Amino acid sequence: MRRQDRRRFQRVPVSLLGRFMLEDRKEYPCQTIDMSPGSAAITTPIMARLGERVVAYIDHVGRIEGEVIRQFDGGFAITITATLRKKDKLAAKLTWLANRHELSLPEDRRHDRIVPEVPVAPVTLPDERVLQCRIVDLSLSGAALHANAKPPIGAPVTIGSLRARVVRHFEEGFAIEFAVLQTKESIHENIR
Repeated sequence: MRRQDRRRFQRVPVSLLGRFMLEDRKEYPCQTIDMSPGSAAITTPIMARLGERVVAYIDHVGRIEGEVIRQFDGGFAITITATLRKKDKLAAKLTWLANRHELSLPEDRRHDRIVPEVPVAPVTLPDERVLQCRIVDLSLSGAALHANAKPPIGAPVTIGSLRARVVRHFEEGFAIEFAVLQTKESIHENIR
């Protein structure tokens, strides 16, 4: 069946934040590398066993479940267990996500800058270290942060209680993009 899925579905390189639960019922952060309606590769600081059942909640995609079929440095791949109808819906979402930048869809808009109420915020890295970062620039979609460390591009991080991912580096730090577009109120409530 796995070989049939590999031939039937094309993998789409898509970087989405999420969280997953293993059989121990604990939740962990993750980020997709690529997905197809039949499988997903995710990066995470936590390793799952081969054959272990995984339930994941991926931003813009929703709930997926399956089992671990491959491990690699920094993550693992799962087969996705779903009905044919759900796989067709997932294929449509992945096509949209893969093409949204070329189509200049709303997620690509630039947002007005916001003056942060607190100029320093805690940023939790994938290895659970916490950096106190000075906010250089802040908008509804992300932030530029002055920091002594630079997590890898694509790394899932949390600023305050907001999930985000690292999108670029600059001389004094790095920039992040929030997992979900924020409002001024939600930014002030969640970045502390």
